[in-house]
Amino acid sequence: MHQIIFYFIIGILIFDYLLDQFLDYLNATRRSSVLPDELKGIYDEEKYKKSQDYDKANHKFSILTSSFSLLLILVFLYFSGFTFIDNIARSYTSNSILIAIIFFGIIMFASDILHIPFNIYDTFVIEERFGFNKTTSKTFVLDKIKGWIIAAVIGGGLLALIIWFYNTVGNYFWIYAWIAVSIFMLFMTMFYTSLIVPLFNKLKPLEDGELKDEITSFCLNADFRLDNIFVIDGSKRSTKANAYFSGLGKKKKIVLFDTLIEKLSKEEIVAVLAHEIGHYKKKHTLISVFTSIVQTGLTLFILSLFVGNPELSKALGSDIPSFHLGLITFGFLYSPISTIIGLFMNIISRKNEYVADQFASENYKGIYLQNALKNLSVNNLSNLTPHPLYVFFNYSHPTLLQRLNFIEKISTK
Repeated sequence: MHQIIFYFIIGILIFDYLLDQFLDYLNATRRSSVLPDELKGIYDEEKYKKSQDYDKANHKFSILTSSFSLLLILVFLYFSGFTFIDNIARSYTSNSILIAIIFFGIIMFASDILHIPFNIYDTFVIEERFGFNKTTSKTFVLDKIKGWIIAAVIGGGLLALIIWFYNTVGNYFWIYAWIAVSIFMLFMTMFYTSLIVPLFNKLKPLEDGELKDEITSFCLNADFRLDNIFVIDGSKRSTKANAYFSGLGKKKKIVLFDTLIEKLSKEEIVAVLAHEIGHYKKKHTLISVFTSIVQTGLTLFILSLFVGNPELSKALGSDIPSFHLGLITFGFLYSPISTIIGLFMNIISRKNEYVADQFASENYKGIYLQNALKNLSVNNLSNLTPHPLYVFFNYSHPTLLQRLNFIEKISTK
């Protein structure tokens, strides 16, 4: 049985790889050396060529990184690498929780180290070549170290708690784990911007002035109370612009990248915020949190049905059944289900984006949102003509042209 599971895992990995390569290939076929008519007025000839070159560079790099990752995991599976790491962990302790923490710690750290050259090339070669990178070597190193520490503290803590539940109550662990993880998810939704973001970036309240006055005026007209508007030093790492909404209730915050303020007009920024506020007003944020909690509970329940099966550990080459090896095998086997759920969530997300665009257009001015979306896309050298199948599998947002056409229809009603 364990051999069947092993080959099934190999099949899933190869299928996922081939599917990604096929979708990337379809996307590549949409490239053109001539500016398409539908993009005239958005891209000029020079900027369009640069966006095509950027997409091509990222495509080639994606082939390299995904091929390396596939080869690495296949070699690791063939030579029972997970069992080898498990034996190392067991040589230090007999405590199942500590074994799991050491096991995952070694795997995560080693994997990250092996991928650092790719991270460096992406940041300091590709992003640098196209004028995006602002990350210094010092920032890059500090980001890595901070990321490792956070992963160890948060990831290690949650893992230890889940295994403790498993050791204490057996297969019913999923109920307690679900409660604990749900509380953690809600906590992070409320306080991520306050607790985690400042470890990597500087946040400061938006200064008084025309922009803040315009935002305040819009919020009053939209019957939306917002006391927390922050500016983040996104230019510390990239010239790309963004904004995001976080928190619930009194803890809700809007965060503007300094690059967004630099590149968009006052009205365009407010239009972007109106879109984000639309998500909140239409309960998308709350529904997303609730959906994530339900999805987590379902995943943990399915995990509880299989994780105790010794065949899962044997599939990775170990004769010693363990929760952490079962968890690894389950992760591989659950991948197709996760992909299907992801497709469903993307469909909902794309619909929600239209709803938020409609809210912004009806409560502010659609032309400002259109201009903002155009400027952000051009600034980020976005691929504006992706293949429909690629969009279906990978996009959580509609394409720019789809959004512009939708906003145009709303504005002319």
